[in-house]
Amino acid sequence: MVIAGNDFLQIQKLKHYLSTCFSIKDLGTLKYFLGLELARSPQEISLYQCKYTLDLLKEIGMAGSKPAAFPIPQQHRLFSDYGEPLQDPGQYRRLIGRLIYLTISRPDITYVVQLLSQFMQKPCQPHLDAAYYVLRYLKSSPGQGLFFPSNSDFQIKAYCDADWASCPMTRRSVTVYYIFLGNAPISWKSKKQPTVSRSFAESEYRFMAATTSELIWLHSLLADLSVPHSQPMFLNCDN
Repeated sequence: MVIAGNDFLQIQKLKHYLSTCFSIKDLGTLKYFLGLELARSPQEISLYQCKYTLDLLKEIGMAGSKPAAFPIPQQHRLFSDYGEPLQDPGQYRRLIGRLIYLTISRPDITYVVQLLSQFMQKPCQPHLDAAYYVLRYLKSSPGQGLFFPSNSDFQIKAYCDADWASCPMTRRSVTVYYIFLGNAPISWKSKKQPTVSRSFAESEYRFMAATTSELIWLHSLLADLSVPHSQPMFLNCDN
């Protein structure tokens, strides 16, 4: 169990109450939890999954592989029934499941992971090769993660983009957004749009609408957490 808050007295009261209900052991300041590593200082908090990444590379047998500069080759063309089906689909599914968990602290692989997760039902050899390419990219920077500065403001800023008709199977566009609270990343997503956009402009409106919905939800979440946010939220799009 992880207890977080800015009132040390209330945290102590909660831990005392829990100790009266059942036997607990206080492990002190959070440093490692379910594969997540936390490093803190008066200026920042860093969240990363270095050990999880290195263990994954070692388990797959790619600890000595050549690092890659990008999560996936440019101009890739991955689609269903592409190549020889895998004899053991469970190997691919387990790998993608572990990569999905890694997106907690690695927004840079969100796009490729959502792409590869579409082939879980019937994975083929090119899909597995692309997943191995992601591991080569992770090897180049296993300690990369999230950075939360302590002196950041509370201005919400969103960056969004759409890749029009990029899915070769459905011709649907892919929406990507990344949202900051001050200089700290708090929300990101890469997902195919629910319908086919007949033009690039239509896909742009769809991804801006999806990002706006996320911004409204985050604004209400901050209000529930008693964090006032009276200034306008910025929505930056590639148009």
